[in-house]
Amino acid sequence: MTERPASNTAIGVATLRAAHQLIDQPPWILDDPIVLRLLGPTARERVLDNAERFRSPRAVGLRAHVLLRSRYAEECLQAAVNRGTTQFLVLGAGMDTFAFRQPPWASALRIFEVDHPASQQAKRDRLAAAGISAPANLTFVPVDFEHETIRERLIEQEFDFSALTFVSCLGVLVYLSNEAVIDLFEFLGSLSPASGCVLTIGGGARPKDPNVPSLADLAAEVGEPFLSALDADALGALCTRFGLEQPMFPTTEEIGRYMGNRNDGLNAPTRRNIASIMVAERPRLSYSLPNANHPGP
Repeated sequence: MTERPASNTAIGVATLRAAHQLIDQPPWILDDPIVLRLLGPTARERVLDNAERFRSPRAVGLRAHVLLRSRYAEECLQAAVNRGTTQFLVLGAGMDTFAFRQPPWASALRIFEVDHPASQQAKRDRLAAAGISAPANLTFVPVDFEHETIRERLIEQEFDFSALTFVSCLGVLVYLSNEAVIDLFEFLGSLSPASGCVLTIGGGARPKDPNVPSLADLAAEVGEPFLSALDADALGALCTRFGLEQPMFPTTEEIGRYMGNRNDGLNAPTRRNIASIMVAERPRLSYSLPNANHPGP
């Protein structure tokens, strides 16, 4: 297991969710009463003192994406629970708060938060400092995606591979090497048929203005470079290879339900980079991923 600091981008994502609670107008796309407590006693002041920065077009666009992906994943999770899903696996959990604000319909789930040990310990330290107790149905699973297999660590935690499982993998794939991405999809394909996953793709897009740094540039500046890039076609090829149904992207109608008719600037993202997939029996084909720096044609 490699030594590395806790994720700074995880804190950034949580801060965007906190800003939504403080400076955007209800109804909230994602109602998250826990995130401000998790970020600590100065979080409210930091957001409010920088409210104009959080209202910049770029910050608003990123916040809309972060909120939509979490809301969509949680709506898909609820539908999966209604179909009999009993396990919820959060890959690259970061500062995700679902387990700590879970609604009654989630109480029978076994929830597994999977993340790098350093990031997971940083979260647990924040939870302790805020006096937030872990619910009885939550298990923390430390995994270094680049040097360990998710399967091995989950076996140690008595994860049931025969049970219907729902997986959340938000803002994770871009930080993994191509080899780790392939290992992750192989793991997804090994889950019980009819298990599901919501994930985000991307990594190759750059701003139209060459003087504006991309998200990849900003992530690299804090020591968390993008290592892979997936578009819809590459995602579909991986699904075919590893026995998954073809990806489904949220419809305009679904996004409209989550985003609502807002007047605070939080508009639906234009890129199709949130997808849901389900496990099915599929023939497996050979496929190679594009590199983040050379995404191919």
